[in-house]
Amino acid sequence: MRVAVLRTVAPAGDYATVAPLTIETIERPQPRAGELGVSITFSSLCHSDLSVVDGSRVRPLPMALGHEAVGRVVTVGGGISDVAVGDHVVMVFVPSCGSCRACSAGRPALCHRAAEANASGGLLHGPAVLRSPDGERINHHLGVSAFADYAVVARESAVVIADDVPDTVAAMFGCAVLTGAGAVLNSAGLTAGQSAAVFGLGAVGLSSVMAARLAGASSVIAIDPNTAKHPLALECGATSVGTPDDAARLVAEATGDGVDVAIEAVGSASVMAACLDLLTRGGAVVSVGLPNPAAELRIPALQFAGAGKRLIGSYLGDTVPQRDIPAYLDHWRQGRLPVELLHTDTRPLDEINESLDALAAGRVVRRLFRA
Repeated sequence: MRVAVLRTVAPAGDYATVAPLTIETIERPQPRAGELGVSITFSSLCHSDLSVVDGSRVRPLPMALGHEAVGRVVTVGGGISDVAVGDHVVMVFVPSCGSCRACSAGRPALCHRAAEANASGGLLHGPAVLRSPDGERINHHLGVSAFADYAVVARESAVVIADDVPDTVAAMFGCAVLTGAGAVLNSAGLTAGQSAAVFGLGAVGLSSVMAARLAGASSVIAIDPNTAKHPLALECGATSVGTPDDAARLVAEATGDGVDVAIEAVGSASVMAACLDLLTRGGAVVSVGLPNPAAELRIPALQFAGAGKRLIGSYLGDTVPQRDIPAYLDHWRQGRLPVELLHTDTRPLDEINESLDALAAGRVVRRLFRA
């Protein structure tokens, strides 16, 4: 199998020249009990991958990167009866165990055992199975390691979908759509007639824009300093769009006194604070971006009890992937969640390092790789 491996972090810069990811050929492992072998057709590049490359998200190295993909099951491990060879699957980076405190409370995106497995570079049902030709362990990225032509994943990391969904659409559901749409529909619980502002117009933020329109928001204000993304935000359903300097004016014009929900999809403490300032009384900021672990948030404490504002953390959009991916795909079929708009282009996996530069520069929303 071919897989993109990170052996040393590389600070932001010319990734095409530095080439932190190397395409390596290793032996294809077989799944253990509770695991699937999946032939990957398309994987998708996300800022969470970039944050591992630049060292802002510390992960055990060497690591086979990538966490968003679609493929076909080619091998089924022992103890699995609800998935068959040939099934069409979307891979999800939180393989919920079903029995921990979070899973028992109906919040599988916060699974304790999955968090431990993902942090260790292993899989839900055991340690990493990837090995270099000389026997060195290669860690898994969030239980998927999608930048490859094959993956071994826990059964719980795979959602079986219908064959009618094009792989170029399905590839974006395992992270971008779940996280962005779930932040609006699950974490915020946005209802028809309410207003929303979305800060950060990457694939996650644009998925939030789509979901806000889907929920019947009266206004959806999309904010990003990269004006090249503004036309796409309007296509995705934004009612107005601007830069951070425009945000206060656009919110005032649309709502008078602030939005009901603000989605922070940048990963910036200062943007979280700005979002809180733009809320109406009783409004909620939903934080889905991943700030640098050293970042700190300083805000006036009186906004909470004094104005009833809320700051909500949202991981994987508080989704239940086995339930929500099929539901979101139904919305896509009806044209109410036009996820295909997020797909910028498709490249061979060998262009992974150049693609890191394109993502960092904001030239792509979702670039897919052919396995």
